[in-house]
Amino acid sequence: QVQLVESGGGLVQTGGSLRLSCAASVSTSTLNVIGWHRQTPGKQRELVASFSRGGSTNYADSLKGRFTFLRDDAKNTVYLQMNSLKPEDTAVYYCRVITNYGRIFWGQGTQVTVSS
Repeated sequence: QVQLVESGGGLVQTGGSLRLSCAASVSTSTLNVIGWHRQTPGKQRELVASFSRGGSTNYADSLKGRFTFLRDDAKNTVYLQMNSLKPEDTAVYYCRVITNYGRIFWGQGTQVTVSS
């Protein structure tokens, strides 16, 4: 089992910034994939940013340049730096990992609300 604890969500005005954190109960350097997804009511969960152990980071095209995936393996924590936030970024943000055995684990999610 992998426990993931997200934090850092909240209410921010348009144009503001937030940094989300995801602390993992295992060494993040051993995970095949670790990243962030988000979901709004009535919509499917979508990829925000994802890092693969091969070394590549993928971003949703619409978020490139505003969102940055960061990691600190010494703390087993990854971050999502979100800048220039827009109301359409309002969502529940989830941390997700895929282990080297192919198992998928999700965090409980953290709410981000961007007011106009």
